[in-house]
Amino acid sequence: MSSLWSKIGLSALLLFFIVALGCVGYRMFMNDLDPKVRTIIYVPKTIDTSIEFWEVMKQGVATAAKEFGADVHTVGTDTELDVDKQIQLLEQAIEEKPDAIILAATDYYRLVPVAEQIKAAGITLITVDSGLNGGVSESFIATDNYEAGRKAAQKLIENIQSDDQVAIMNFVQGSATAIEREKGVRDALSQNGVNLVQDTLYSNGSSKKAYQLTVDLLKNQPQLKGIIGLNEPSTLGAGLAIMDMGLKSKVKLVGFDNSSSEVQLLENETMLGTVIQKPFTMGYLAVKTALEVVSGHKVAPVMDTGSEFITKENMYTSENEKLMFPFIE
Repeated sequence: MSSLWSKIGLSALLLFFIVALGCVGYRMFMNDLDPKVRTIIYVPKTIDTSIEFWEVMKQGVATAAKEFGADVHTVGTDTELDVDKQIQLLEQAIEEKPDAIILAATDYYRLVPVAEQIKAAGITLITVDSGLNGGVSESFIATDNYEAGRKAAQKLIENIQSDDQVAIMNFVQGSATAIEREKGVRDALSQNGVNLVQDTLYSNGSSKKAYQLTVDLLKNQPQLKGIIGLNEPSTLGAGLAIMDMGLKSKVKLVGFDNSSSEVQLLENETMLGTVIQKPFTMGYLAVKTALEVVSGHKVAPVMDTGSEFITKENMYTSENEKLMFPFIE
């Protein structure tokens, strides 16, 4: 009996040391970042709360800020189209002299001059989701959007004939995210001999506009067999139009992101599947990486947060369910 208690006591002692070492390691990591409270200004593409992607990323930013003791302020535009307003917000942010700025750029080219001003002011710049021409930031944290576009196209290819015609419903022209996703889609379709019915359609980040564009498209192009929506509003608008016109058995839809409305499109089989990103991870890593740079650490210039293709059949697996139904306050 005494031998048994000795073993239990030894096990408890070992567990104590493991936990203690873990706590010490965490404190060392925190101290290594910098004990000073750092200020960060987070500038997403939009502060439109109806787009769940940005709400989930905001949760990631808030979680990291709390965990690492950073003071994060969020500013943004009402729509992803307002490039001029985002530039203005960044100019104001420079005047506030934060330690770092986290930016989801609304335009791949037009934001470069103000980004260079940020760096010239000695402010750490981290880009998230959508990057800038020339790799201006210290680190770019995002989905590999080219590969994500290929994933979406491949699923559509598997469900149509090689000579069928399809259309692309993109969101904001000039956004790095939009450019890379469309390139991935086009390359995959071209390599498999699939024809695009017309020029790319742009929803401008509005599900209402995507809806009307899809209605007009399906009326004018009755031979159309597939649509790829490249973000949440574009996918949702296209899906609702297909459903309302009673064409879900004829027109195949593949999309991006995971709003509750898109979940319904999957469940009623209006949509074949959707490419899910990891916006919470993006937001969390953006804050963590910004603090590391401010503290003098080297970081990877590009971080791929990954993506998964979700269908009705696999959406409720334990891992995919976490991605499909993230916690949103």
